[in-house]
Amino acid sequence: MTGPADKRHAPSALRNREPILAVLRRILPQPGTVLEIASGTGEHATYLAAQLPHITWQPSDLDGEMLASILAWAADADAPNLNAPIVIDAAADDWSLPADLSVDAIVNINMIHITPFSACEGLLAGAGRYLRTGRILYLYGPYKLGGLHTAPSNAAFDRSLRAENPAWGVRDLDDIIGLADASGLDHIETIRMPVNNLSVILRRR
Repeated sequence: MTGPADKRHAPSALRNREPILAVLRRILPQPGTVLEIASGTGEHATYLAAQLPHITWQPSDLDGEMLASILAWAADADAPNLNAPIVIDAAADDWSLPADLSVDAIVNINMIHITPFSACEGLLAGAGRYLRTGRILYLYGPYKLGGLHTAPSNAAFDRSLRAENPAWGVRDLDDIIGLADASGLDHIETIRMPVNNLSVILRRR
């Protein structure tokens, strides 16, 4: 059983959810099923599912506390199109998706900088495996451009991440795009977002 005590809060979720929604309204299929990799607290999943009723939203995570938090947030959400979360390790070679899950888009918010780079590699490889031609992978978070941070605050954030875990850190978007290309994904668009974040849109070719 889960309850209100299981809810976790990510302060950035309330700040960035509306700008993210504005981008997703434009790029997601209508209708379709979105697989969210690393849903974290579940705050984005519950908000976005409620705002996009034509989309079936499939959250996922690897961490048990986050899975409980997703369920707790979902229990209070008016979103019948929000599925129960499933366990996915983004870095795994096989995500073991349910046989009846048709993936029309993949969304990943604020994961790549707070996981080892193997999770990013696995995410892009998985998108290449599970997305059909023309389908979208949406990434959101801070990135370096051309090897340079986009703001002093991002440089400070990067230092704090690496101090907490040397395997973490703000990644260079050129590296992400290179991995995407190797997985059969084309870089379509980069959108500057509030607080020096980026939306990165990739499409399966």
